[in-house]
Amino acid sequence: MSLEIDKPLVSVDWLFVNLENENLIILDATLPKVTANKDEQKEVQKKQIKGARFFDIKNTFSDINAPFPNTILSPKEFERKTQIIGINDNSCIVVYDDLGIYSSPRVWWMFQLMGFQNIAVLNGGFPEWISKKYPIEKPVKHQYHQGNFKVNFKTEKIKFTNDVLTSINNDDNIVVDARSNGRFFGTAPEPRKNVKSGHIPNSISLPYSEITEEGRLISEEKLKTIFKRLNITDKEMIFSCGTGITASVLALGATISGYQNHAVYDGSWTEWGSTTNLPIEI
Repeated sequence: MSLEIDKPLVSVDWLFVNLENENLIILDATLPKVTANKDEQKEVQKKQIKGARFFDIKNTFSDINAPFPNTILSPKEFERKTQIIGINDNSCIVVYDDLGIYSSPRVWWMFQLMGFQNIAVLNGGFPEWISKKYPIEKPVKHQYHQGNFKVNFKTEKIKFTNDVLTSINNDDNIVVDARSNGRFFGTAPEPRKNVKSGHIPNSISLPYSEITEEGRLISEEKLKTIFKRLNITDKEMIFSCGTGITASVLALGATISGYQNHAVYDGSWTEWGSTTNLPIEI
């Protein structure tokens, strides 16, 4: 029986029940956690959910020749690379990461951008999976049967710098920033060199940490309360962050809250804050 998902978030219990479904594909979208202790990194032996496939955001599913991190692939390249890891048009995808809710929503958003709906983020991610003692394994390289995934690119789901610049004085748009309040108001330094402090004029701050709790997305009821508090009415939300990763967490939260009119600024603050002649507020 072909598995279909009607919500963008699923529980670890749901995944465990459906683990052996023939069209289920589990994607591990973990981004390496930065630590100053390289020896500590080597000691941690990678584990994954049984049957998972690694979805390498940094090195495979981003344009590594672009000037800014995590730049989205062209539709043609995305289609080709998803086919290589065996994804089909009728696949049912569950994506997770090792931090709970961090980089996995980025992959969910990528597939939304490419016109694919049968995908959900695993709430609580790998930490919650192992807390239930559900099956895990060491990663093993596989050769997958070529998939037949086809892209149906949705241009309205992505924004670029000129789009955001135009939106600043447009009452129909609002930029929502997922970075911390400190970075938004310029009281905390940016983690990347040559990136200015501050925020996009007329944008508002909604740190992604406000809609996550212990590696999980907060409840739908709480999400709706937070997004209602933004007083966005019928405006299009443009989500931004550092490099487009946690902006996707906000996109996931907005979708669960019933908002469909939103997009992600792909270059986000790294592009905005390192580009000359763009307006910045503190």
